[in-house]
Amino acid sequence: MIGLTTSNMNEAIRFYRMLGLAFPEPDGPYVEATTEGGLRVSLNDAVMIMSIDPTWRPPVGQGISLAFLCDVDATYVELTNAGFTGHKEPWDAFWGQRYAIVTDPDGNHVDLFAPLVN
Repeated sequence: MIGLTTSNMNEAIRFYRMLGLAFPEPDGPYVEATTEGGLRVSLNDAVMIMSIDPTWRPPVGQGISLAFLCDVDATYVELTNAGFTGHKEPWDAFWGQRYAIVTDPDGNHVDLFAPLVN
């Protein structure tokens, strides 16, 4: 499981649904989706996290990023047109992938990738 802390549950759900995660409607400060491969991803309300651990503080910088296999160009346009922030527009990466970086509602970088087609 990967757990993400969010200060805006509804916007985080909207963002990650656009990337294919099937989050249900939240009925509290926690919501979870499971990918086709069995990976569980949870969204945790920051207020809930602080009630569990009063010393918790939002992270500074990018220590981890999630990456989604997708149609990079179309997904980048769809997300930015929906009001989410693009961090780096699509490009052909030297490691053989089409790549882009977007920012989720909490400022986390999220990578979009696909194999380059020759």
